[in-house]
Amino acid sequence: MHVEIVTPEKVLLSAEVDSVAVPGINGEFQMLNNHEAIVSVLVAGKVKIDGKIELDETIAKEFATGEDGRLEYHIKGGVLEFNNNKAIVLAD
Repeated sequence: MHVEIVTPEKVLLSAEVDSVAVPGINGEFQMLNNHEAIVSVLVAGKVKIDGKIELDETIAKEFATGEDGRLEYHIKGGVLEFNNNKAIVLAD
């Protein structure tokens, strides 16, 4: 599946991944390939990405690696759209 993290300043990440978990308004949820289409409001928390991702040096400092080895990006809130194996996170 493909994931994009978009901030007001730029497209922070655009990559092929195995899964992505987001902090939804009713709790964290995860999407894998062929997940049903969804639009969700996101709350403050971490977007967690699983997969072999090589980050450009200019954005690597924006991300952390969690205890479980997944790439993490902290958001203050936002919106998620998932459709046709593409997740777009519009993050604050």
